[in-house]
Amino acid sequence: MEELVLAERPVWLLLTIAVVAIAFLLFLIIKTRLHAFFSLLIVAVLTGLAAGIGVADVIDVVIAGFSSTVGTVALLVGFGAVLGRIIEVTGGAQVLADKMLDTFGEKRAPLALSVASLFYAFPIFLDAGFIVMLPVIYTVARRLGGSFMLYVLPSIASFMMMHALLPPHPGPTAAATVMGADIGLVIIVGLLIGLPTWYFGGYLVARAISKRFPDTPVPALLGEPREVPVEERPAFGAILLVLLMPLALIFFNTGLSTMEASGSVSDQNALYQLSRLVGATPVAMALSALTAMLVLYVIPRRRSGQQVGGLLEELVDDALAPVCSIILITGAGGAFGRVLTETGIGGLVAEGLDAMGLPLIIAAYLVTMAMRIAQGSATVAATTGASIMAPAIMAGDFGTIAVAAVVIAIGAASIGWSHVNDSGFWLIGKFCGFDTITTFKTWSLIGTTISLLAFALSSVVFVIAA
Repeated sequence: MEELVLAERPVWLLLTIAVVAIAFLLFLIIKTRLHAFFSLLIVAVLTGLAAGIGVADVIDVVIAGFSSTVGTVALLVGFGAVLGRIIEVTGGAQVLADKMLDTFGEKRAPLALSVASLFYAFPIFLDAGFIVMLPVIYTVARRLGGSFMLYVLPSIASFMMMHALLPPHPGPTAAATVMGADIGLVIIVGLLIGLPTWYFGGYLVARAISKRFPDTPVPALLGEPREVPVEERPAFGAILLVLLMPLALIFFNTGLSTMEASGSVSDQNALYQLSRLVGATPVAMALSALTAMLVLYVIPRRRSGQQVGGLLEELVDDALAPVCSIILITGAGGAFGRVLTETGIGGLVAEGLDAMGLPLIIAAYLVTMAMRIAQGSATVAATTGASIMAPAIMAGDFGTIAVAAVVIAIGAASIGWSHVNDSGFWLIGKFCGFDTITTFKTWSLIGTTISLLAFALSSVVFVIAA
């Protein structure tokens, strides 16, 4: 898309436009009950026009934001939904739930789900990993009863913390690269800060929030549940294979990419080229879904003489149909965020904060937070915040641990303060069956408590190390 020419608008007017746009969007969704997909697109167009984007360009901006978001999300959500549906239909989710409850006990089921999500979230991006975990969460919640919130919110907390603070997730990785931080040290500092943040700012907060929603039912988004007889359920090892496969492929890519960046492996190396193909998250998820079809569905039924071709096609259709609305809403959220990004609102506020002479780590957090609130994307916020603060880091005499702490603070700022211009806000909310207000009270609140606690701990590390 060609560079836009924006009509001049004073900063105060741009900020007013952003606030009014968000308020109007909430009014359309909550009060008039207009579908979020239409509401987001209408407000995106009106905001662009009011902020100075020309009539001829505003639709191009909306389409660019929509397509760039959907281009990533559709693949991850689609493959993840198929994988999750196969695990549920074949009884794999019941196998995992039984194993988890036998190991941890029913009273510790929310903690078990949260810990399992921590491990699964390490290499897999938040949206894809969460979708794959959903069938297990659904199964545990149905089996034990009580509010769905009790089981899903601790898992959400785990994915949010890992996504914000630890490489190879895109936000902290980009921030570390821009600021010249040691990736390995960022992981170590991120774990030291992230684990207490997850428990106190994520898990315990999630448990407390769940008590305010005691009667939330388990959604049937992935289809109606079916009790699979024990003798027809897949082996625990087969389930682990399809779940660990994307982790292995993504780690394969991450490891060789790190070696290539350090110069120990050539970019023409055959293994490196292979890792770039099979280790890309959408491809890893696609291969895992295909493996699940074969190992969990086709082979067991062929052995028993069942016809599987048409049934497998129906299964995939059943998995994809419910997520189409979610993909469209997520894309519309990306379009709204893109409009706000193109207006430069976040950049103007961030530059103003940077010029205020605040302590470095506070400025880094506030600059990134401004970008997060203004345009929605955690990755864009972290990358932009790091780019703005990088000159101050380069000019200062900071140790490697102090720089890593700043990277973590930037990652912390990028996950909090989520609202209607964040595609993740809509993705997670719709998959959990939450309305807009409930998503604010759950997803947004947990992300913000994780953000504040991680920032506080990273500030302590920075002061000690600086």
